[in-house]
Amino acid sequence: MKWRELLDQWSLSSLKINVGVLNAEFKPSDQDKEAAWALYIELVTRITTQPLPRDDGDEQAALDSVYRLFGLTREILKAPGGRHAREFAKIAIVVLNQKVRPFTARWHRLALGGAFQEPAQRLVFRGELEALQEVLLHYTRLLGSMAGVEGEDDLTRIEDVAA
Repeated sequence: MKWRELLDQWSLSSLKINVGVLNAEFKPSDQDKEAAWALYIELVTRITTQPLPRDDGDEQAALDSVYRLFGLTREILKAPGGRHAREFAKIAIVVLNQKVRPFTARWHRLALGGAFQEPAQRLVFRGELEALQEVLLHYTRLLGSMAGVEGEDDLTRIEDVAA
């Protein structure tokens, strides 16, 4: 499979990626699979892919959780074997820089200016977070596929469980 097909499959075709990479074969190594699994677990257990109920949660905590993706990704890439996770790095770095960074940079500045003290701004934040969550959910599913866990065991799916 080519990178272009992979991104189309997971609704990530809006990412700006070098044409040479897009036309290259996507062949994840064992290190790519390990790195993808590590970040997949972080994403499916954070506000990055899980709903933030309108009357619950804390906007600053949500912003901090999204921001921590940078450090987590760096740690995964610096860990033993991480430098050989090149397919993982190609997508992880692009998603962080093109999708996550604009959101965190904007809201970090606004939060420092007291935006989360204003109900209207909190609603705007939550709306923009939902839009980012949609992108990150597609990214998470791509990582799950890379790690070999997406499909019937899709951990990103939230289902009601009867108590």
